[in-house]
Amino acid sequence: MNKLSVKITAFTLCAILCLSGVITAFALAGDKNEEPQKKLTAASVENDENEITKDETVYVLAGADGSVKKIIVSDWIKNALGAASLTDTTGLSDIENVKGDESYTINGNAKVWDAQGNDIYYQGNIEKELPVGMTVTYTLDGKKVSVDEIAGKTGKVSIRFDYDNRQYETVKIDGKDEKIYVPFAMLTGMLLDNDCFRNVKVSNGKLINDGDRTAVVGIALPGLQENLGIGKDKIDIPDYVEITADATDFSFGMTVTIATNEIFNNLDTSKFDSVDGLAGSIGELTDGMNQLLDGSSALYGGLCTLLEKSDELVSGIGQLADGAKALKDGAIALDDGAGQLKAGAAELAGGLNTLKDNNATLNGGAKQVFETLLSTAETQIKAGGISVPTLTIDNYAKVLDGVIASLDETSVYNQALAQVTAAARENRPLIVQKVTAAVREQAEAQVIAAVQEQVSAGVASAVREQVADQVISTATGMNKSDYEAAVSAGLIPEETQNAVSAAIDAQMQSDDVKALIEANITAKMASEEIKATIKANTDAQMQTDTVQKTISDNVELQVKQAISENMASDEVQSKLAAASEGAKSIISLKTSLDSYNAFYLGLLTYTGGVASAADGAGKLASGASDLKDGAAQLKDGASALYDGILQLKNGTPALVDGVTGLKDGAMQLNEGLQKFNEEGIQKIIDLVDGDLNGIVARLKATIDVSKNYRNFAGISDDMDGQVKFIYRTDEIKE
Repeated sequence: MNKLSVKITAFTLCAILCLSGVITAFALAGDKNEEPQKKLTAASVENDENEITKDETVYVLAGADGSVKKIIVSDWIKNALGAASLTDTTGLSDIENVKGDESYTINGNAKVWDAQGNDIYYQGNIEKELPVGMTVTYTLDGKKVSVDEIAGKTGKVSIRFDYDNRQYETVKIDGKDEKIYVPFAMLTGMLLDNDCFRNVKVSNGKLINDGDRTAVVGIALPGLQENLGIGKDKIDIPDYVEITADATDFSFGMTVTIATNEIFNNLDTSKFDSVDGLAGSIGELTDGMNQLLDGSSALYGGLCTLLEKSDELVSGIGQLADGAKALKDGAIALDDGAGQLKAGAAELAGGLNTLKDNNATLNGGAKQVFETLLSTAETQIKAGGISVPTLTIDNYAKVLDGVIASLDETSVYNQALAQVTAAARENRPLIVQKVTAAVREQAEAQVIAAVQEQVSAGVASAVREQVADQVISTATGMNKSDYEAAVSAGLIPEETQNAVSAAIDAQMQSDDVKALIEANITAKMASEEIKATIKANTDAQMQTDTVQKTISDNVELQVKQAISENMASDEVQSKLAAASEGAKSIISLKTSLDSYNAFYLGLLTYTGGVASAADGAGKLASGASDLKDGAAQLKDGASALYDGILQLKNGTPALVDGVTGLKDGAMQLNEGLQKFNEEGIQKIIDLVDGDLNGIVARLKATIDVSKNYRNFAGISDDMDGQVKFIYRTDEIKE
């Protein structure tokens, strides 16, 4: 077996040891009558009514060099039993329920979720070393460069993902302590733009090209080589992924790497005890070899069919010869036509050059006429009393548009409005003064009325006190205080109390008492104290928001009224009428100038087109000459092609002989594959030095360590779980 075959066979053995389908087939092959042991998969855990499981996804946000920026953990607690509460252990901070409104309480180091029979979905942050570190390095034309240095560069590039497996257990194997790493499978993928990357290659991976982009997927198993204890000269298990390509303006989007040990968690180690069974399982390679044998047989059959169809091939080559003759004849005709085109193009170029020589005279005369028209227009406008700058071909339109705008009825109206408004604003202080005085007068009247009401109440109360003293003294011989005390003590009959009250009310309604009250009120209102109160209350009232708004509203109303009256005056209306007539005159003048400008620009376009056409005709004449030379070459090439196809036609018998030889070679390939099928399995066993016992023990330890690693952020002892890591690197842009 040659060296290349050994490497292919070795990699096949690695795939058999890693892929769960083949290993499971071996595990079941040991006892076909025994019921297969249930594999621990995500589906089986979810459907196990006696399990509460925790499915964890760790999102790693990283720089383009693989350096960790942030870790976000998303957990799904599957409540298969529909428990009312779930006790969870986690090292996350900033925990957020992302799919429901269930809350939790803290009980020691645990969090007790009020699940209410539901699954719990939450996420949070954590600062913790990852089980697998990732480093991304870049090289350009063989030199290692940084992320900033490679952005936008062109050359031969390499992008290498190295994975550092840090998660391991120390396990006893054959009485020795061995470091067994958690067997993470690292799957890295990215999309490369075909405009930027060509000749893309990937180690340990697969490329898919859709024409616009190339999808790159690579796989690595860091630590598995050490776990199995097999030298790289026998089986080279990849622990990195490297992409090479020819880059133009280097840039690409994010990369995604998935790290998972689930492929090993699904393996059953209970039937790895039989070395003979493992050797038997390697017999699964026979199925693949049988497929190769079938394929080689199909190749042989296909070549037989090709040989049978050789007559049709010979006939097709004859038809190709006929087509080559027709091409030769057409090339001769093309050569003749190209000669005629060359002569016509030269004549066209001469005529257009004559026209081109007159372009300067035409353009200069038209410009002189235009400038005369502009000078006349400027004189007419200034004669009308309107000041304008010197009119030129470049500025006349803008200047006249400005004049028209200034004479527009709306513009004149706005100008008059601005003047009238300014005048009204100048009178605003006087208006404010008058409005404020009027409002203060109203406010003061309201304040006087309110104060007078308070004074009247106070005077009436005081007079009633005096009347009450007199009535009580007359009726009972007691003063008012003693009388009220006697009433409180129940010593005064109710009839007496009623009589006293009636007498007081009667006195209050007498003309004398009313006159006394009115006199006292008048005197009180005329006092300096009350006058000061009225002024203070009026001043306060004037400072309120309501009064100030009333003053402001009235001032604005009177200003607007003054503006409206002035705008309706005869002076303003006459200005508006005069502006309209002036604008019409300027618009007519500009329309005439625009018409000539259109002619002038058209002339410039025409003369420019003549110049371009003359230049193009010169190029056409040159191209026609080149076409004539190319047609001659095509004629010679078609003749040579025809001669070559005649040689091919004459050589078809030798082709038939070659297919016959290829058929015989295919039969030899089939026989060789049969021999490899008979001897290949034993060669694979020899490849690992016959130490299958050691490989089985290490493989079992690897799977056991893998199943022990079921969480990153924390998990309760009574939960089962699984975890995967998703690394996302930043894009690289220039």
